This record gives sequence, C-alpha cells and structure tokens, in this order.
Amino acid sequence: MNLNNLTPADGSVKNKKRIGRGQGSGHGGTSTRGHKGAKSRSGYKSKIGFEGGQMPLQRRVPKFGFKNINRVEYKGINLDSIQKLVDDTKISEITLAILSEKGLVSKNDNVKILGRGELKAKVKITAHAFSATAKAAIEAAGGSAELINA
Repeated sequence: MNLNNLTPADGSVKNKKRIGRGQGSGHGGTSTRGHKGAKSRSGYKSKIGFEGGQMPLQRRVPKFGFKNINRVEYKGINLDSIQKLVDDTKISEITLAILSEKGLVSKNDNVKILGRGELKAKVKITAHAFSATAKAAIEAAGGSAELINA
C-alpha cells in the first residue's frame, strides 16, 4: 500500500451532483429537469394516481359487488381452541375477558363460537353468537351457552 493507491472505503464518499451551478458543471441551464412542463417548475406536486390527464387506472377499472354497511363482523373461536384453553388453564367458565386475556380475541371483537373439533369439558361459555353445531356440542358435554346482547 502506497500513498498513490489509497482510496476511501466503499460508500463513505457520495458523489453528489451540484445542480444549477452554471454551464461549466454540466448540470446548468435546465438543471436536469428537461424543458417546460409541470415537472420542470418549482413547487410541482402530482396528485396520487394522476396519469398526466389520461383516465387513471382506478377510474378505468369497473366497480362491482355490494358492501353491506350493516354487516356485523364476528371473530370465530372453534371448540378445539376452547378445549385446549380449558386443558391448559383448568377453568370452567369462559368469558370475553378471559379470551382477550389469553390473546384469542381483542377486547372490542364480537365473538362467535364455531363447531370445529370436539369439546369434552363441561364449560359455561358466554359469547355474542354460537353456531348450531357448537351450541349442540357444548350442551352435549354438559355445559351451557349464554348469549351476550351487544
């Protein structure tokens, strides 16, 4: 290594263009903005999705379907999840507070108990809704299903 072949480390020196500093710099005149048009002006801002006057993609694509504004969204919890929870914690009553504490739902979710899996434990469950198979399985195991009026 000699003084004549020393170079800075990669990425340590940025080669920044000095724009608009006269013709001798190679970036004078239009300052790399081209000629005329909105993009060459100071203060130019484009609207999101603007395509230069062409009909934007978001307006070209057809819209279809129906979004029911009165739809009630439920977070589904299956019986096998409840059985696992009962096996782990040995509780006989399951409420929304317990489900949110264990991380199965968030505190503002509407909860619906669904019928996947089987329930062996006798458990009292309170939720916003139950599927028919889940309710039958809970009552067959000797538990009870209570609805919450939300």
